[in-house]
Amino acid sequence: LEALRGAAPTAGLPPATGADPYGEDLQLALHLCYELHYRAVEGVDAELEWDPDLLRFRRGLEQPFLAALREQVPGGRDVDGALAPLLEAEVRGSGPSWFLRRDGERRHLREYVAHRSTYHLKEADPQSWVVPRLEGQAKASMAAVQHDEYGAGSAGRMHAVMFAALMVELGLDDSYGAYLDAVPATTLAPVNLMSLLGLHRSLRGAAVGQFAMIEVTSSPGSRRLAQACERLGVSGAFYDEHVEADAVHEQVLRVGLLRDLLAREPELSADVVLGVQAGLLLEERFGDALLTAWQHGGSSLRREA
Repeated sequence: LEALRGAAPTAGLPPATGADPYGEDLQLALHLCYELHYRAVEGVDAELEWDPDLLRFRRGLEQPFLAALREQVPGGRDVDGALAPLLEAEVRGSGPSWFLRRDGERRHLREYVAHRSTYHLKEADPQSWVVPRLEGQAKASMAAVQHDEYGAGSAGRMHAVMFAALMVELGLDDSYGAYLDAVPATTLAPVNLMSLLGLHRSLRGAAVGQFAMIEVTSSPGSRRLAQACERLGVSGAFYDEHVEADAVHEQVLRVGLLRDLLAREPELSADVVLGVQAGLLLEERFGDALLTAWQHGGSSLRREA
């Protein structure tokens, strides 16, 4: 933070040697580095986006994070096999969306929405980095999905705008980044992975894999969240939109994007699997953290929303 504010030289940033790759310090520092490529950080010189020392520091955070993920997922080249467990999650009936639909109170929903604001207020932006790195039908399919994510030409239908409206209805601050100091590392990690994969052309296969993981699980999860909203007397328009849209996106990604990408570049299959598995691992860590707090009657946030 001192370096970003200009109070300390970026050349003096310490290496991340020995830091927990999933820990609070590394994930928050990484998130702040990535924000320079999105809407920036208030009070930070825009030129720091391409500061060589800051980029070197960011790389030192990315490497242990990615290495830990590679070590903890099974890996392989079977893309269909990697996507199969996502359907099994529907049978298990676990996770925050299940809890919110069955037993969640308004306070739980508010917390969940505060957590998800770290992504949904910039929904689809991390994946947009991937578009110029694709060709043919893969590129066309990705662009088609992104067109929907950005409201199909209507600003009011942009998913980020719809999510902001949900936040306002729940009495939350819909300012971009308002809850960055409230959410834990388990919330930041899945979002950081999106940025990491999207910003590295060499990891475009993994970026597509993580996006496929999100879209495959989104429609049924959104249906449960819409039902939770209805039960709690809250507008579920944001989640209703995802029930229909993401059911279509799943097919576009699996048939149009993945099939064409792997036909053109079959060597990317291992990276696609990495994206699916790493994304799922971090989502499970996120869900476990919320459920553990809620089942013990506590808050899943670092401060009250």
